[in-house]
Amino acid sequence: MKLIMFYTHEWWYKTALKSLPEAPDVDREEAIKSAAVVFYHSESADEQNRDSVIQKFVKNTKWLAGKFSTKNVVLHSFNHLSMSKASPEFAKALIDEVIERLKRTGYSVMTTPFGYFNEFKMHVAGDSLAKVYKEF
Repeated sequence: MKLIMFYTHEWWYKTALKSLPEAPDVDREEAIKSAAVVFYHSESADEQNRDSVIQKFVKNTKWLAGKFSTKNVVLHSFNHLSMSKASPEFAKALIDEVIERLKRTGYSVMTTPFGYFNEFKMHVAGDSLAKVYKEF
């Protein structure tokens, strides 16, 4: 798993193009303020370490959100961080579990539609911790 995490003053996205033919048709545009934005890439090795990957994903997301005293989280699939890729089915099930765990603990979670390329804009804070890379 690879994560690029940002603390943003503002995040906006709009669906652009479907990247997985089996993804449902979605036309969406959303924005949020004061959010931890997580670009994630699920790798094939994650399939053998599912529980550990989910735990670390949630822990790192909560850590960044906590540093900036926000409960707003945006999760964005970004399959450009590694040559290794988990199956789309595994990656979707994994992110669904991450979403459930975050929501269960009081986080507001926005996700960009899985299986889509999106336009996006983000206003990232200047603090050094506002930009974090994690690999596990």
